[in-house]
Amino acid sequence: MKRLTSNELRQMWFAFWTSKDHLKIDSVSLIPVNDPTLLWINAGVTPLKNYFDGTVLPPKRRLVSIQKCIRTNDIDNVGKTARHHTFFEMLGNFSVGDYFKKEAIPWAWEFLTSPEWIAFDKDKLYITVYKDDEEAYNLWVKVGVDPSHIIKLESNYWEIGPGPSGPDSEIFYDRGEKYDPQKLGIKLLTDEIDNDRYVEIWNNVFSQYNAKEGLDRKDYPELPSKNIDTGMGLERMLSILQEVDTNFDTDLFIPIINKLEEISGVKYNGEMPFKVIADHIRAITFALADGANFGNNGSDYVLRRLLRRAVRYGKMLNINEPFMYLLVAVVVDIMKEAYPYLVDKKDLVMCKTKKEEELFGKTLEAGEKRLLSLFENNPDKKISGEDAFKLYDTYGFPFELTLEYAQERGFEVSKEEFDMSMKKQKELARANRSNLSSMNVQNEELINFKEESIFVGYEKLETETTIIKLFDGEHFVDSLENEGYVVLKETPFYAESGGQLSDNGLIIDGDTTLEVIDLFKGPNGQHFHYVKFNGVIKVGDHVTAKVNADIRNKIMKNHSAAHLLQKALREVLGSDVYQAGSRIDEHTLRFDFTCEKKISKEDVIKVEEIVNNKIKTDISTKIEIMSLDEAKEKDAIALFDEKYGDMVRVVMIADSIELCSGTHVANVLDIGRFAIKSIESKGSNVYRIEAATSDNIEKELFEAIKPYNDEMIKLLLKARKIVEDAKNEGINLTFNVDINHDAPHSYKDIVFNLEEMEMIKQKVQLLEKDYVNLKREKALANLEVFEEQKETYGDVEAIIMKIENYEMDILKQIIDTLSNKYPNSFVFLANVHEGNVNYLAKITPTLKDKIHVGNIVKEISQKSNGNGGGSPIFAQGGGTDITNIDNLINEVKKIVKNIK
Repeated sequence: MKRLTSNELRQMWFAFWTSKDHLKIDSVSLIPVNDPTLLWINAGVTPLKNYFDGTVLPPKRRLVSIQKCIRTNDIDNVGKTARHHTFFEMLGNFSVGDYFKKEAIPWAWEFLTSPEWIAFDKDKLYITVYKDDEEAYNLWVKVGVDPSHIIKLESNYWEIGPGPSGPDSEIFYDRGEKYDPQKLGIKLLTDEIDNDRYVEIWNNVFSQYNAKEGLDRKDYPELPSKNIDTGMGLERMLSILQEVDTNFDTDLFIPIINKLEEISGVKYNGEMPFKVIADHIRAITFALADGANFGNNGSDYVLRRLLRRAVRYGKMLNINEPFMYLLVAVVVDIMKEAYPYLVDKKDLVMCKTKKEEELFGKTLEAGEKRLLSLFENNPDKKISGEDAFKLYDTYGFPFELTLEYAQERGFEVSKEEFDMSMKKQKELARANRSNLSSMNVQNEELINFKEESIFVGYEKLETETTIIKLFDGEHFVDSLENEGYVVLKETPFYAESGGQLSDNGLIIDGDTTLEVIDLFKGPNGQHFHYVKFNGVIKVGDHVTAKVNADIRNKIMKNHSAAHLLQKALREVLGSDVYQAGSRIDEHTLRFDFTCEKKISKEDVIKVEEIVNNKIKTDISTKIEIMSLDEAKEKDAIALFDEKYGDMVRVVMIADSIELCSGTHVANVLDIGRFAIKSIESKGSNVYRIEAATSDNIEKELFEAIKPYNDEMIKLLLKARKIVEDAKNEGINLTFNVDINHDAPHSYKDIVFNLEEMEMIKQKVQLLEKDYVNLKREKALANLEVFEEQKETYGDVEAIIMKIENYEMDILKQIIDTLSNKYPNSFVFLANVHEGNVNYLAKITPTLKDKIHVGNIVKEISQKSNGNGGGSPIFAQGGGTDITNIDNLINEVKKIVKNIK
């Protein structure tokens, strides 16, 4: 077996499969594009599913990848087990209607056992196959697997409802009896008992049948195109190749754990907090680098939860200050060879992580105050589970911390009541969920609901109409009380589609006003309005539906601007620019696109100028329904992953022509103005632009330059302190800069602010350098301060003294100068600075056989609650206890006096 690093394993994986004529494809972003059913890319096959379902032709029928993934369904097991993770890398080889079992099985065996590749001992490998898959069983025997090492199991079948399915075959590595304390042996596999002895390293899925309801598996019809989908977890494979007990002991995690030891001062011996933090910071780093953020919804909330969970475990290591951001640099260093884009994202990820840690610190502070108020005037010494849940839900205060505080004060907290409150909230969220996608698939009533609901929102924002259906989240009902889903005969409300978010507004039913919170399309195209209200509504009620016109107008401006943006991007960057996703609301437009070339600041400024020039052209928007062939003849832009009917809606705005179902301005002049807020790479040649229009520009652009302004303020304060400190030391320094205070109106202004900040940073660095140089010159010109303290002990000239607030690099020059000036000298300086002490000592080589300054500094540093040491000639150290420095200096003098 070869002992490989993580980078070597990745390289070997690609080398093997490309030798088998597979096309290497890069990992996509962790954030799914145009797939609302997923929070994260969670499997190697996920980005390829359109290849397997036939909606998109693959670039080649043989593919190989290493895909970044995030899964959080087992988050509570992370750190408890050897192999659970939130972020992981999945190695996969895929066949889209090309080779099948008779090729996939021998190739897997070759990769694992051949001396050229992994070179596993064949006797340590075990195989599981589906109980009825004789073909796979015989192929494994044919390649040389001992039949006693092949186990047939009922569970080795991949199926997720109707559609493609098939048997799978898993490969396990036997780590030996050391990991089998009960000596159960092969029973661990045959009885499918969780264990650490037999580690699953590879799963081959043979997608060959079309699963159908009402049929037994043996009766499933075969698929016309059979596929191979495999997955090998990089982390668990490395734990075997590097011969360590857990994934956390591999080169992917140990540097993070070592940094945690340094931060916490706690030695790692397999404790769970180290593992949780090391795992979570990997997920956080990659997710932020791929464009996610901390927030309260969806994937953003997952990130927030991961960070807060890690911070809580940090407290178990006595870390009470922001620290997660320091680990980001370690993750980047580990992963930069495989994912070079992380290097450019490092500072941004560190900044976002630190801010979120600081925010959580404030959240915890507010939660602590509320908790302390619950402790007061509480003779029963009990905190209800409901109160504990409010602390969690309102303040983000973890239940475990509530429990910890309570136990310290002798209070009880009801975990059962807390769990019940949590369950109620989950049930409510599930019942009130806005996303109908799961109901579309699973709810038979929705599937069979065919009555037409007409969208009239292109022509008008208010209409008189009738309630034709009411839905409570599970069933159609005759009436609703307080909240639920409403279907109208005609509706002016736009339902989210093509990146444009849903309208909101009001539905007025007599004296009852329904607030429209969200909309989604049912499986047959009807608009389901999620509403909240006080009262009761019924099917057949005559109502007035009113869209919020202000929000709709802002959305239209942003959507029309998005069309002009794509056209301008293609003009500046080339025709290979294609939309890869979008999100359009009343505040901003977010536009993802593919581009093979590197994009400069000048490119972005040019794109923004083109869009604004088009806005000034006073051209009316044209919308036509035409055949798809006609639209193609007009070179209308369409989305790659969108499925279109024979007739399509074509929107023409200035010289932009696109297939689109969204709402748009009547004339380009209505957009007003356009400004790009930011552009960032999402990896794999995908970029994201965020922009705003009209009245939103100033707010969004101020938000964009805020980090630069904040940094400028810090730099200016730093410069002022340097000038003041220099003045106090008799050094004359000046610092002057001109700052532009104008409000930003364009991306050019954002670039200017960034460049202004960089200019100030350079000036402050020069100021700091001048200050250090002048201090050094002054210190070296005033050596008499030190020489006045010189004492002679025998033939040794000694300078042993306490000083304050010297820079260490200056002290090193001073001690070198003094040592060189006196041919038989001993210099020992104790420098008190910011509540700590630094020790520096040096002797001339003539004394090295008589005294060892490294030992002296080590002993003195330890007595100052610190550490230090060095060579016989030069040493340095320090500590945090400055109360006994005078006594320690006297000890050093005694040592020198006794030099013989």
